[in-house]
Amino acid sequence: MRLISYNIHKGIGGRDRRYRLERVIGVIKALEPDLICLQEVDRDVRRTRHDDQPREFLEAFEAAAHLYQLNVRLKSGGYGNLLLSRWPLRTHHQVSLRLARRKPRGAQMAVVDSPEGAFHLVHWHLGLAEKERHWQVRHLLDHHLFRESAGLPTLIVGDFNDWRNTLAAGPFAAHGFHQLTHPRSRFRSFPAYLPLTALDKAFVRGPLAVRTVRIAHSRLARDASDHLPLLIDFHVEDRPHPVHQAQHHAPKHEARPQKRPNP
Repeated sequence: MRLISYNIHKGIGGRDRRYRLERVIGVIKALEPDLICLQEVDRDVRRTRHDDQPREFLEAFEAAAHLYQLNVRLKSGGYGNLLLSRWPLRTHHQVSLRLARRKPRGAQMAVVDSPEGAFHLVHWHLGLAEKERHWQVRHLLDHHLFRESAGLPTLIVGDFNDWRNTLAAGPFAAHGFHQLTHPRSRFRSFPAYLPLTALDKAFVRGPLAVRTVRIAHSRLARDASDHLPLLIDFHVEDRPHPVHQAQHHAPKHEARPQKRPNP
């Protein structure tokens, strides 16, 4: 099974600032995923021609199940998270992760009824402040709706905005999760045209056999959004196999960022 987590930046290129949703669709189709987790998906917003992007993605990929979570409401329309699945969803929930006086955020939770067995998938886009992110993770992992499926193998993906990678040793370690996107140097995904920072991450708990985790690099991906997509190949099995981490290595002259970028 293959999953992609991708902050599409509303379909606006990170370098040319042009809105071309077909580029994002092309990036995703080339990777042939079974599960698609997208952040910053517009619906009825002026900057993206009032397009219904969730509908366009649904038509492009003919998913068996989908969830759209509108987190940020604008004067016209808004944007949020989109989950598309090749297989039915046994259960699904959408939870607010909004902290007072912060931008609205949310998490999508679904039990995916895959051919290899059911597993719990969580998809989100976390906040910009470190304390906010730690609260959001604790809030979700302690939430009664999350605990309903705690006995299933669980995969958590999305744009974590955790540029210092402090969540791994914090709330995730406390809840028995293992980080798949480590070390950070192998998973730089932002900005897409010159990736310096690892913002797109994945954590796992339970019997999921993760085979490959990598950032997907292509010329089209560098132009389609300001993030590169995260790709995960995995199976639902009793005994996990070693994880093969593949990453396009940046040229040696590329330095690590000294300040946090603005995703």
